[in-house]
Amino acid sequence: MSGFPVHPDEVTPAWLSETLGARVRSVTWEPIGTGQVGDSVRFHLDVEGVPDTLAGKFPAADETSRGTAAMFGLYRKEVEFYRQAAPLLDVRVPQTFAAEASEDGASFVLIFEDLGPARQGDQIAGCTLEEAKSAIAQAAAIHAPSWRRPEILDAGWIQPPEDLGAKVGAMYPQAQALFRERYADTLEPTYMIVCEQLAEHAATYFRRDPDIQCLVHGDFRLDNMLFDIRGGSEPIAILDWQTVTIGKAMTDIGYFLGCGIGQLGLDHEEELLDLYLAEMAARGVHLTRADLAEDYRVGILHGVSTAVFSAAFVERTERGDANFLSMARGACALALKHDSIAALKEKG
Repeated sequence: MSGFPVHPDEVTPAWLSETLGARVRSVTWEPIGTGQVGDSVRFHLDVEGVPDTLAGKFPAADETSRGTAAMFGLYRKEVEFYRQAAPLLDVRVPQTFAAEASEDGASFVLIFEDLGPARQGDQIAGCTLEEAKSAIAQAAAIHAPSWRRPEILDAGWIQPPEDLGAKVGAMYPQAQALFRERYADTLEPTYMIVCEQLAEHAATYFRRDPDIQCLVHGDFRLDNMLFDIRGGSEPIAILDWQTVTIGKAMTDIGYFLGCGIGQLGLDHEEELLDLYLAEMAARGVHLTRADLAEDYRVGILHGVSTAVFSAAFVERTERGDANFLSMARGACALALKHDSIAALKEKG
């Protein structure tokens, strides 16, 4: 037994009453969101003194997705992010009322503030330029407060296993083989070549870089964002911190402009990069485009690797296929524009 609920049906009025410090008379729930690694719900409470709706997140019902999350420690990382890192950053995340994970990392529960009414970001539908600008500002709100701060970056919970890069690098060509088999007749050949080239240089790409700059969200795209939260009183919140890690800021930025928003990122790349630099400077971190150029070229490939890996190792759904193809197309287009594979080879 985990000692905490690991499915919405296990969330009882008694447990919520103790957790919230308020008398909860009854609770019901409904599914929300489109996540494939964890399952999210909205709780409706009969209660006084606290909001009558809350959001919750639990292990994925799908065994494949749940196993992948446990293997890479995704559930525990998200719990520890809300416990330890979120209070030190400027990024808008939901207030957390409960954050628990099992020792083996296979089970967890998160109970949040309900940020609705809000609009779920949609990777496939895309977003407006103003929404993209809001997201870029939030990226700076992650990176700048954690920039070169050892009390954040050296914390035990965020350290990747020493052999993680080697393991993932060895697994990646298998993921690409599955990706190729599944999407060879759907993904444009020029984009598939980029995917194949990344698999050829997986050992270099996944090798741990000793130059750690800041916290990195790791999956900074529209499906992990809420817009017009709390009925439009705030512009955006960032969700889904299972992939949070330490590394290069441009991993998030290259990922978002490529796989995250696709053509919009191509069309407004210069404007959005300049905005990022301005937001970082406003928080005391002064950088130039030259400082970030090579990191950006390589960071774009994070979108390629995430699309390939996710397609291979999470539950397959119709929306998932559309999602991963959208991610791959956007990332590969930006990678071709900046010759990201050449930048990766230079690192080798």
